Amino acid sequence: MTEVRTTVGVLRGVREAGCTVFRGIPYAEPPVGERRFAEPRPVRPWDGVRPAIAFGPPPPQSGLLGGSTTDAGDDWLTLNVWTPDATGLPVMVWIPGGGYLAGDASLPEFDGARLAASGVVVVTVNYRLGVEGFAQLDGVPANRGLLDQVAALQWVRKNIGAFGGDPDRVTVFGQSAGGGSVAALLAMPRAVGLFRRAIVQSMPGTFFAPELAAEITAACAAELGIAPQDLRTVEPALLTLAGDAVAGQMKERWGPISHRPIPFAPVVDGDILPTTPWQALANGAARGIDLLVGHTRDEHRLFSLIDGVLGQVTPEQTATALQMLAPSKRYREAFPQATDEELYEIVNGDWLFRMPSLHLAEAQITGGGRAHLYELTWAGPLGACHGLDLPLVFGNLANSQPATLLGDPQEAAALSTQMRKAWVDFATHGDPGWPPYDAQRLTQVFNFPSTVDVYPEEASRLLWQNHTFDALQFR
Repeated sequence: MTEVRTTVGVLRGVREAGCTVFRGIPYAEPPVGERRFAEPRPVRPWDGVRPAIAFGPPPPQSGLLGGSTTDAGDDWLTLNVWTPDATGLPVMVWIPGGGYLAGDASLPEFDGARLAASGVVVVTVNYRLGVEGFAQLDGVPANRGLLDQVAALQWVRKNIGAFGGDPDRVTVFGQSAGGGSVAALLAMPRAVGLFRRAIVQSMPGTFFAPELAAEITAACAAELGIAPQDLRTVEPALLTLAGDAVAGQMKERWGPISHRPIPFAPVVDGDILPTTPWQALANGAARGIDLLVGHTRDEHRLFSLIDGVLGQVTPEQTATALQMLAPSKRYREAFPQATDEELYEIVNGDWLFRMPSLHLAEAQITGGGRAHLYELTWAGPLGACHGLDLPLVFGNLANSQPATLLGDPQEAAALSTQMRKAWVDFATHGDPGWPPYDAQRLTQVFNFPSTVDVYPEEASRLLWQNHTFDALQFR
């Protein structure tokens, strides 16, 4: 299978590593000209055979998270498919993370060959980021990055059968901002019926109220010396630079998000995203969707390294983090043996990733659905840090930035095999191999060896059990 006929034309892929790969497939028209800042529009049909052998250009990337700022073209809305050349296979659709500022499906850590070899069709997606994808502007739809993801899933629904996939067995999965995107899709009416299962890895708890999103958009415009509405006339590279500049100047201006800092996130606009994922799931919005959700143990340690504070956190920095992020003044009491640096990492990790992920599972259960919970505790050089799950899930244990987070190679290979099997089994029949999370709080703890145990972060769970993750406000 090197040529496939889609609803809009014929594609030619290439055989690699036991499967056929189709790269740079457009799922929507390039979002430029009159289509810029608009909902994605269907691709126009083409004649003849279109080569699908090179990745499409990434959307404009923030330089803050290591993204490439090179202008490689404007056909950003593309996806890639790895198929083992069988029929009726489960489908796994990957949404990359990157803080809603960066994210590129062409990165080597997202090569889908090893996952596809397990008997699934793998799809990886690019979507609009930063100002292009998430800035709040009058007269254009909110959450354009999320709308891009819906358009990609609609393409999968219509076309994946031609690649050997079963359109009724689609699992959407993502990590970090990709996990937050998956959580948002669970809450979006426009995504209903487009996937059957969802895997949420280390989702951030950042969802913005429209007022906060508009205030940050105005700050981006002020950085360029223009009115917010005029942002639509600015070339994409300059918009990216403006977003980076605002992120670098957030300080205490916008409350907790300034602590990270986080200038962009999905907006709870009441229409495209009617409410937060936690509220939507608690109301039963995803009752019919199988959910797998989890996080790593040491989520924040990678960011301590990036911020230059690893091993150097001061008591004052810990006190500030506790004041800004903690839902309770009892953190020191709950972790009596923790150093200031350990408390700093715990409260940051809890606020940004660990408790939002746990609460998503609990909301799913409240709404009458089923969820499986996991925690990755196996340690690499930075512990079980944010992003450690990426090479383990995809099986790409070398030649990528996340692969440098891995520890012992033999243990990494064994754990990767286990996690890939769990993800593929879940995509295939909804059971990753351990019991659903319920009142017993049973959790798959990925380590060497792995165990099924009561949720390990009980102290944090109790501190956050009465907290509600609402849309973040301006003040």
